[in-house]
Amino acid sequence: MKPVNVAWTIILLIAGGYLAYRAATLHNGTIYVHDVDGREIVATAWEADLGVARPDVSRTIGVWVAAIFTLCIFSFLYRDNVFYKIAEAVVVGVSAAYWMVIGFWTVIVPNLLGKLFPAMTQSWAVPGLSPYREPFWYLYFIPLLLGIMLLWRLAPRGAWIARWPLAFTIGATAGMRLVAYIQADFLSQVRNTIRPLVAVVRESPEQSLLDGTASLDIANTVFNITLVVGVLSCLVYFFFSVEHKGAVGKVAHLGIWFLMITFGAAFGYTVMGRIALLAMRIEFLFDNWLWWIDPNHLRPPGWTGW
Repeated sequence: MKPVNVAWTIILLIAGGYLAYRAATLHNGTIYVHDVDGREIVATAWEADLGVARPDVSRTIGVWVAAIFTLCIFSFLYRDNVFYKIAEAVVVGVSAAYWMVIGFWTVIVPNLLGKLFPAMTQSWAVPGLSPYREPFWYLYFIPLLLGIMLLWRLAPRGAWIARWPLAFTIGATAGMRLVAYIQADFLSQVRNTIRPLVAVVRESPEQSLLDGTASLDIANTVFNITLVVGVLSCLVYFFFSVEHKGAVGKVAHLGIWFLMITFGAAFGYTVMGRIALLAMRIEFLFDNWLWWIDPNHLRPPGWTGW
């Protein structure tokens, strides 16, 4: 074996022994429950120390599995390895299966089977469903046929049949989303851009800035001017019918600054979100699994630490 592999093997053995020692002595990573009105409620280690809670095997195994898979994902920071590939395959497979089951019980059963065969669906799947068919119920055979054609993609022959329902789905979805995006994004942005450059603070419509009965809102004035100038300069940058020279070039260059600041802020917001997710996973490892920290004071003294 290479010296690097030997070193990593030793490190992993030491880490595994340390985890086994803490699990045997402090029971770190253990989830406790107690019965309340016939239901199992997650309890704290304080209640376990008092003897009113007991360990829950399934939840404890879930914490350990989640921690191990988290470390396997983090191992990609070193290099691509078999542990990362296993964790990636399991996460993708479990997620796909989960959403398939959710889609079946929340979409296919109530919206397709419940429309075509309401009495049968009510008897075995949805007790609160009406057993009577709606008017024009037979139209739901169309999505049923399209769904069967879409599954034809898995057949060894005739896979081209799946292109028809796929094209219909993409076209219909694009048409519906286009109208929604125009109303929610484009028109709302146009409406929010149409605002006075000078913002005035007044208590009644009769008050005016000219006669001194109203006052100037400096903050909103600067905001409105920046917004209008930014929108117009960005539009000029994407207007390619005129060569970007002279005054047009300067305005387009200003639009580049607005675009870069916007993209930078969006990227920074995304990075902050990812860092928040990383912090949550690290807190999970240190708190719920290793018991090195106890920010919520869920465990008695002596149950945490190295």
